[in-house]
Amino acid sequence: MKRDLLTILDVSVEEIEALLQRATLLKERLKKGELDASLAGKTLGLLFDKPSTRTRVSFEVAMYQLGGHVLFMSSKETQLSRDESLRDTALVLSRYIDGLVVRTYADESLRELASHAEIPVINGLTDLYHPCQVLGDILTVREKKGDLDSLKVAWVGDGNNVAHSWINAAVRLPFQLSLACPSGYEPRKDILQRAQESAGDRIHLSADPADAVSNADVINTDVWTSMGQEEERQKRLAAFRDFQINNELVRKAKSDVIVMHCLPAHRGEEITDGVMDGPNSVVFDQAENRMHLQRALLDWLLGSQG
Repeated sequence: MKRDLLTILDVSVEEIEALLQRATLLKERLKKGELDASLAGKTLGLLFDKPSTRTRVSFEVAMYQLGGHVLFMSSKETQLSRDESLRDTALVLSRYIDGLVVRTYADESLRELASHAEIPVINGLTDLYHPCQVLGDILTVREKKGDLDSLKVAWVGDGNNVAHSWINAAVRLPFQLSLACPSGYEPRKDILQRAQESAGDRIHLSADPADAVSNADVINTDVWTSMGQEEERQKRLAAFRDFQINNELVRKAKSDVIVMHCLPAHRGEEITDGVMDGPNSVVFDQAENRMHLQRALLDWLLGSQG
């Protein structure tokens, strides 16, 4: 039976642990120059509506390192741009390729593709979730901090798709998640409430960045204006001005706090150069770990373990 990764809730605690362990092993082996061609002869499709640097490159390199092939498709260059249905597209692609990464706007489009596809479908980002990003982030936290048990993770900024995936991660894993979002830019109520029903007071939402980062082990942020929200930019700049990750805010956390940003960053807006390039930043380790986690994910979903 094929498996999909549409949200972090699609994987169990045990499966997350196995992915993290596998990613760590593959990373160590790569640094020794060792590669396993476990997906030789297999092809991964990337179907993207949105531009991408890290998601596209990390998945392509991960697949090549596993001995497989990659086919990149911009949806505007497929028959989807001429109103072919998502169902028909999924059924056809299932006859050609072995797995599909989808990067799109509406989460409903991803789910429709996955419901008809006969191959594993992976969420490479929707407006609602970004699970691969957060699984890679968790790998980074594990490397820097050890087990997540009892850690406090702060999210400061927009209650967006990455925030939603951190909320789902807190359902699966026993860390404290403290979110600070401006009024009107909180995570979706249904996603937050459902998570709090499972995780209880381990997930906390406020409008105070200082409260969120107080005694935090991890500080996380993202851009204030995501793709598709460009017309809201000026309004958002005003609403988020007190939510910048700067040295003053970082000093309110633990002295050894790590600072994360899923990139791309708008330096001088949601994060300052001093923090992004400072001693607490793990931003580029975080970006690298996307590739290692996704290599483990592809090995599992498309390989013999799938």
